[in-house]
Amino acid sequence: MGRVGVDLYPLQDGVGLEDVETFGKYLGGSATNVAVAAARHGRSAAVVTRTGNDAFGTFIHKALAEFGVSDAFVSGVDGLNTPLAFCEMYPPDHFPLLFYRLPTAPDLQIRADELDLDAIRAAGVFWATVTGLSEEPSRGAHFAAWEARARKSFTVLDLDYRPMFWESPELATEQVRKALPHVTVAVGNKEECEVAVGETEPRRAAEALLDAGVEIAIVKQGPKGVLGATRADGGPTEFVEVPPTPVSVINGLGAGDGFGGALVHGLLSGWELERILRFANAAGAIVATRRECSTAMPTTAEVEALLEEVASRA
Repeated sequence: MGRVGVDLYPLQDGVGLEDVETFGKYLGGSATNVAVAAARHGRSAAVVTRTGNDAFGTFIHKALAEFGVSDAFVSGVDGLNTPLAFCEMYPPDHFPLLFYRLPTAPDLQIRADELDLDAIRAAGVFWATVTGLSEEPSRGAHFAAWEARARKSFTVLDLDYRPMFWESPELATEQVRKALPHVTVAVGNKEECEVAVGETEPRRAAEALLDAGVEIAIVKQGPKGVLGATRADGGPTEFVEVPPTPVSVINGLGAGDGFGGALVHGLLSGWELERILRFANAAGAIVATRRECSTAMPTTAEVEALLEEVASRA
């Protein structure tokens, strides 16, 4: 549930937008990319979102169908344009984003009274992002969805914090802290954890997320790998640390969404946390080697092949 749009990414690297000559057009938006990634692993996926009633909105419906993601919960909003996102490519670690989501985005017009709460309750995984808390009516719709879930496993909050979508970091912190008691899994990078719980050191951040009520806390550390943490029945925190999967980066923007879809697959498969994190880390690494986001999401076979390759080099 959350953001959708059209990614217009340059086909030249190391060039500012003012000098880019050609772009590729792709389905985008973090929550939507996670649904696509989960579908690539054979999962039945749908996205709850809204578009403009325009040609780009039509493109989104067509693309979702091609990726095997249900658009049953995707509706149009009169008077608003489908969002666009541009980026610049400066591998390996600089990918500035430029969003066109004004005066507001259709995906922030998701309304509580339009939600299919039965479908939300029934979902094996319900995934939402912090962006959806940035404005009403989307904010209220997210809390309505979480109340319907009643902390059912697996209710995931992606801490995906984009400062340009918020009035202030303080408002983001306030809303995330209200949300955490309603979810069972939280996942984010160190900077996003700082907004959520005021901590950037991975273990302290994971502990703080567990203290806030989640059952599984995942802190992504980029080139330093990923940390997962759980705490059973008030006992000591158990940490799982997974090293990075080395690759040559082309575009790092979609890696987190590839990680997310693989995380969904691992949770539904009932794997141990370490296996989930290794699989998700490898999935994100594959996406980082590709230019686009949604169409870059790997299949299960591709992820397993990379894990075997890495193991053979160890």
